[in-house]
Amino acid sequence: MRMVSRKLRFRTALFMVVYLGAFHLAPAAAGLAPSRTSGATAIVSPRDADRVVVQRALENKIVAQKLRDYGVSPGEVELKLAGMSDHDLHTLASASKGLPSGGDGVDALIGLLIIVLLVILILKLMNKQIIVK
Repeated sequence: MRMVSRKLRFRTALFMVVYLGAFHLAPAAAGLAPSRTSGATAIVSPRDADRVVVQRALENKIVAQKLRDYGVSPGEVELKLAGMSDHDLHTLASASKGLPSGGDGVDALIGLLIIVLLVILILKLMNKQIIVK
């Protein structure tokens, strides 16, 4: 027993051939986007670059919590960074490059978990068996 008649399948296939063929006739335009400054960055010197690296390290939740535990407020940290010499700021930036910037890595863990769940879901929808030994 056929669910869809032969005539409807032929018309659908013909429609898809014509529709997809129209994509090849439509002109496509491509080119390089002009470069311009976004205005969001203010890095004009090595000192500014080092300051950005230190700021990102200070955004780490663990580092921020440790500073609060020692009784240092974010305002005091800003004052201290502004008063540091170029050499000291560069040393601090070099030491903090190993730290993750911003969060504590939970985002990556959640992303990995979502990917694993999607793979399992796709395998289940395909009626595949998942066996872990």
